[in-house]
Amino acid sequence: MSTSDIVSTISVAITPLLVDAEALARMLGISKRSVYNMHADGTLGPLPVSLGSRKLWRTEEVSRWVAAGCPRRELWIEKAEK
Repeated sequence: MSTSDIVSTISVAITPLLVDAEALARMLGISKRSVYNMHADGTLGPLPVSLGSRKLWRTEEVSRWVAAGCPRRELWIEKAEK
């Protein structure tokens, strides 16, 4: 078995650190439009980071937000500051 055969048979799961609105929507099971609406009205707790002209969300923070029950942004930020 060659090295390329071994590499091609190894399955490596890489979790992205940052995701765009489309990937975030898939993670949450909602539409991309809902992500932007929730971001605009403060329903989506985590704030995106800007990378160039892109808005990206931290997957680790989104996971913690969901585990906390998806609180509104004000409560999420308040919890993060404690």
